[in-house]
Amino acid sequence: MNHLHYGDNLAVLRNAIADASVDLVYLDPPFNSNASYNVLFKGPSGSESTAQIEAFDDTWHWTDAAEEAFGDVLRSGNGAAAEMLRAMRSFLGENDMMAYLAMMAVRLLELHRVLKPTGSLYLHCDPTASHYLKILLDAVFGPKSFRTEISWRRQSAHNDAAQGRKQPGNVRDIIFFYSKSNDWTWNWQYTDYDESYVEKHYRHIEAGTGRRYRLGDITAPGGADPKKRNPFYEFLGVKRYWRYSEERMKELFVEGRIIQTAPGRVPQYKRYLDEMKGVAIQNDWTDILPLHAAHAEKLDYPTQKPVALLERILSASSNPGDIVLDPFCGCGTTVHAAQKLGRNWIGIDVTHLAIGLIEKRLRDAFPDVAFTIHGVPQDIAGARDLANRGRTDKKYYFEFEKWALSLINAQPGNLGKRGADRGIDGNIYFGKTSRAIVSVKAGDNVGVSMIRDLVGTIQREKAEIGVFLTLTPPTKPMVAEAAAAGQYEEDGFAPVPRLQIVTIEEALQLRDRAVRLPARRDDTFKRAAREKDGKAQGQLDL
Repeated sequence: MNHLHYGDNLAVLRNAIADASVDLVYLDPPFNSNASYNVLFKGPSGSESTAQIEAFDDTWHWTDAAEEAFGDVLRSGNGAAAEMLRAMRSFLGENDMMAYLAMMAVRLLELHRVLKPTGSLYLHCDPTASHYLKILLDAVFGPKSFRTEISWRRQSAHNDAAQGRKQPGNVRDIIFFYSKSNDWTWNWQYTDYDESYVEKHYRHIEAGTGRRYRLGDITAPGGADPKKRNPFYEFLGVKRYWRYSEERMKELFVEGRIIQTAPGRVPQYKRYLDEMKGVAIQNDWTDILPLHAAHAEKLDYPTQKPVALLERILSASSNPGDIVLDPFCGCGTTVHAAQKLGRNWIGIDVTHLAIGLIEKRLRDAFPDVAFTIHGVPQDIAGARDLANRGRTDKKYYFEFEKWALSLINAQPGNLGKRGADRGIDGNIYFGKTSRAIVSVKAGDNVGVSMIRDLVGTIQREKAEIGVFLTLTPPTKPMVAEAAAAGQYEEDGFAPVPRLQIVTIEEALQLRDRAVRLPARRDDTFKRAAREKDGKAQGQLDL
């Protein structure tokens, strides 16, 4: 049961996720930090391309949607959440922060609903709104359901003083941990001992094996009650009350676990470092490093979190086979960690960019992964439906365009303004410096003039190849005009058509193989490393 949903997570939660069906929720929503995050695509030289597409705008405003969300909370039946949100509005007014809180509150109510009684929720945020979010969580889950506030160091120290900042530098994120009841799933996690601790306490090294160990006391108090006190006997010439029976003590001595460092000294127990679990996790996480450009798992998504961070959360608060939900799944780190650890998962995101990236990431990391995608066209009928909606609603026009480009792994080539793309809807980079321009057409009235226009765009942009990606099959004159554009050749590779017509139906079947390139293409996003644990089984269900 693995499901990836495109759409507004509020609608998906209400329509597709049953009551008490989820074991663990992790959410990393936009932080309301007044930042606008753009995914910047890379050109063939590795530099940032001028082509970019906004992944999401981390800014909220008081609109009709915010008013509707506020009303939904008041009508929810959760009196504590309603009263708390009403009090916040009285204090804050109708501003961006209040809009953010109203949007979050109505979603938190749904997340509480879908959690099992043994389930937990982790909300990842920053200090911008964390104080308000904790109050909302207390209202929705109940203050007694608060477990802890985790601090994760998301970046190393930086010199804010040089920039004139008059407060400490902010290098941490906050993760709130709540449970739905007092009977929640929990598995202790452990971290390695500090090196200085090991050197001080495990200073002995066993000859022959090289194993580190420390010596521990095995004496015990006697006590006045003979039924309760520990056994007293002589062992290796030393009379004491001991922690173990005389028979067990002899067994441990034969096994080499009891040693006497000198005649007459009290025997001690040999405790090996490699048998210790480590330090039980606390709520200050500084050992999981943030992602930098050099990290192999970095996918160039602006808010990507390390897989190790999600592995710790999932390992602590879920078990293999449990269902994990991420309603703001972004580039898919949660579903990646869930797949790796043998959990079932549900991911939701509101951008085709994210859905396409997650699909690619999962196929790269787990080649045999099985999951179902909801809310995006899965066949030619679905593609036509999305295109038809785009004829009356501009939003769906751009959604069709972005979805179509994702099929062939092309970078979006405009900034979301119809008519401003100069004939360039997308780009595919290949070889060292080569480029293919993509033109997407969702209408029925395609003709030979569009092929001529694309030829002109190729010439103007000095591109090597043009791709005409069309929902409607081309006419014979279009095919002939495309053939007249000739072939493109690159040393060491077979020639390919300079202008290629690819139908959406072909792209659905062949994906990026639908475009013929003479050299290796550059991926729109970096390729996720293949996982080696082999836990993902089955076939991709589209």
